[in-house]
Amino acid sequence: MTDQTSPRPFDGIKVIDITHVLAGPFSTYQLAVHGADVIKVENPHDPDMVRILGSDAGDNDRQMGSAFLTQASNKRAITLDLKRPEGQAVLKRLAATADVLVENFRPGALADLGLGYKDLAAVNPRLIYASFSAFGQEGPRSNYTAFDHVIQASSGIMATTGEIGGQPIKFGSPVIDYATGTTGAFALATALFQRERTGRGQHIDMAMMDVALVMMASHVTDFTRSGHHPEPHGHWQGFATGSCWPTADGLLMLGAMSIAQQRRFWAALGQEELAKASHAERKADEARERQIVADTLLTRSAAKWEVFFQTRHIPAGRVRRMEEALADPHLEHRAVLHRHETAPGVGSGFTVPVAAFKLAHGSARVDTPPPTLGRDSDAVLGELGYTATEITALRAGGVV
Repeated sequence: MTDQTSPRPFDGIKVIDITHVLAGPFSTYQLAVHGADVIKVENPHDPDMVRILGSDAGDNDRQMGSAFLTQASNKRAITLDLKRPEGQAVLKRLAATADVLVENFRPGALADLGLGYKDLAAVNPRLIYASFSAFGQEGPRSNYTAFDHVIQASSGIMATTGEIGGQPIKFGSPVIDYATGTTGAFALATALFQRERTGRGQHIDMAMMDVALVMMASHVTDFTRSGHHPEPHGHWQGFATGSCWPTADGLLMLGAMSIAQQRRFWAALGQEELAKASHAERKADEARERQIVADTLLTRSAAKWEVFFQTRHIPAGRVRRMEEALADPHLEHRAVLHRHETAPGVGSGFTVPVAAFKLAHGSARVDTPPPTLGRDSDAVLGELGYTATEITALRAGGVV
C-alpha cells in the first residue's frame, strides 16, 4: 500500500506542454500524475489532432477522442495562437513563471517565431526547454518528419519483427511514441535534478529515432560486433522450452530460457533425462525437443498449463486478448490504471494508464479528468495578470 498523503515528486513544478499526438503529451502526462502543474497549449484554430482520434465517433466530434484521453488527465488546457504577436507575448509571460517547456514542432519552427530556447532562456534562465522530434534538432535528416510507424520502418525495428521468412510487421501498438514519452519524462526529471545542483536550465534534444535504436540495444551491439542481422523469428525464441506453442484451446508462451529453468521444465513433465547441461546441447537436440513440447502441450488448456508451470517457478503465460488482460484481478493491486467514471465532453466512463511504477510515498495518481479544449484559458491568463477586459480582447481577436 502506498502513502498518497505525501507530496509527489513534481509538486510545485510548472510545465508548459506545447506538444501534440502521443510522444510529447505522454512525457508531460508522466510529470502531471507525479504532481506537476501541466498546462497544455493548443492552437484555437487547429487543436491537437488526437482529440479527434478514437473508436467513439461522438467523443471525436466533441474533440475528446480516446487517443487524447489516454494522456491528458491532471492537465490544464489553454488555447493560444502562437503565430500571432499577442499569443507569443502570452507564452513569454507564461514561460517566465515555468520550470519546463516541452514542444514537438518541426525543428526550428518555434525559434522562427521568437520562441526558441535562446529566446525563452533570456526570459527565464532556469527554464528547461525540451524539443521532441523525429530525428533530432541536428543532422542531415533533422528536417524529416515522422510518426511512430514511420520510425518503426526507418529504425530497423520492423525488419526484425514478423514471422520467420515473412515480411516485416509493425508493432500492434505505437511503442516508439510511448517509449519516447517515457524516455522524455526521464530526460526532464534528469534535467530538473541537475538544475538543483547548477541552478541553470538547459535545452533537451529528444529524438524518436534515437529512442528506437536504444530499444534495440542488444541487437545493435550484436550486429556491430558480429554482422549478424536480427531477422524476424515470429514466436520462436531460440529454444523449445522458451517459445510459443498451441495448447488444447489456445497459445501458451513458455519462458524456460536458462539452464536451470529448462531443467525444472523437464522435471515438471517427468522427463528429467531431457535436461541439458549447456545451451549447445539444447541446440543439438532441438528437433526432438520441439516435437516433444508440441505434442505435450496439446494435452491441456493454456490456462491449466500456465498454472502448472508457474506454480513450479517456470515462466509461462497464455496469450490473452485485451479484455482478458484488463480483467485480471492482479491489476487491482498494481495501481497502474485509473478509472474515470465520467468526464466533461465524454459519453461514458473510461480507463487510463497512470505510471508503470509505484513509490512507497507520494506515488503517481490521477486527480482531474482530461480537459476540454481551452477549458482553463481564463484562469491561466488571470494568474499571469491579464485583466478580464484583456482576456475578452484576446478571445475576440482569435488569439485564445
